[in-house]
Amino acid sequence: MKIAVFAGDGIGPEVTREAVRVVEALNLPDLVMFEGDVGGVAYKRHGHPLPAETLAIARSCDAILFGAVGDPDCDQLDRHLRPEQAILGLRKELGLFANLRPAKVFAGLEDASALRPEVASKIDLLIVRELNGDVYFGEKGIRTLPDGRRQGWDVMSYAEDEVRRIAHVGFRAAMGRGKRLCSVDKANVLETSQVWRDVMIEVASEYPEVELSHMYVDNAAMQLVRNPGQFDVVVTGNLFGDILSDQASMCVGSIGLLASASLSDGKMGLYEPIHGSAPDIAGKGLANPMATILSAAMLLRHSLGLEAEAARIEAAVAKALADGIRGGDLGGNHGTAAIGDAVLERL
Repeated sequence: MKIAVFAGDGIGPEVTREAVRVVEALNLPDLVMFEGDVGGVAYKRHGHPLPAETLAIARSCDAILFGAVGDPDCDQLDRHLRPEQAILGLRKELGLFANLRPAKVFAGLEDASALRPEVASKIDLLIVRELNGDVYFGEKGIRTLPDGRRQGWDVMSYAEDEVRRIAHVGFRAAMGRGKRLCSVDKANVLETSQVWRDVMIEVASEYPEVELSHMYVDNAAMQLVRNPGQFDVVVTGNLFGDILSDQASMCVGSIGLLASASLSDGKMGLYEPIHGSAPDIAGKGLANPMATILSAAMLLRHSLGLEAEAARIEAAVAKALADGIRGGDLGGNHGTAAIGDAVLERL
């Protein structure tokens, strides 16, 4: 079993270090980890945010544990050299098209949510976001209009096969959960969303046990704070999924608790916390590593098929939280290493 560890920028190395400690504590036989540079640190060392040697490591492994990318020193670089291109490049090169972002309130953290505790306590959902299409990967540019004004443009598009494959991921996930799937689009104004909705309805016929519903994205954003307990699995496109999954993270109390998986057609996956590189606290030992530790649990489950080991890690995190282990993001005073120690003790 081979895992690529790409810590990246900012707090990435700090939180990734704790996740690696937890995985190593399981003493899994035949597990080997390989490190590589991505993001701003990769640009500074190699001249590119996703060097060829890093990509080669990724291709040789079964899964990737990813920290974070983002460096203010690189903000003025040409777009193709900015740190964020590392994650986009890995998604494209490895065919990582399905992003899974679970959101669930841990027992005892109901008061940490921005929502009323009785509302937050009902949150237990999974957002399935398409990763390789939409405006992020469509044609784009900046042009000058005849009157001299600058105009930016980005093309939103989805082919039916792209929608179909993410639909199957969503329906399969719903079959393993509450058998309810909500497809989020903007079909009342976007032709792209009309194709999306048509294909979702077609695929639904293959999963008669799953209840399919549709919701416009603006309403979905409202419902996530009004009544998040109504959602089981949410399937949506790249742009809408980016926004809604971050919104869901605040509904559960902290972005420092949210893990994610980006999957291909096979078992290859990239696993990362959904928070950024947080350069303002980098190197201070303040970051909450729980999201990265939970991402490692998802890696064990989805790419290595180690369900029992994944569940052990998740239970250890839940016990640590129940015992009052809190980082600054949750109003506590436990640092990065202390949180890692607490999870290890309970593991």
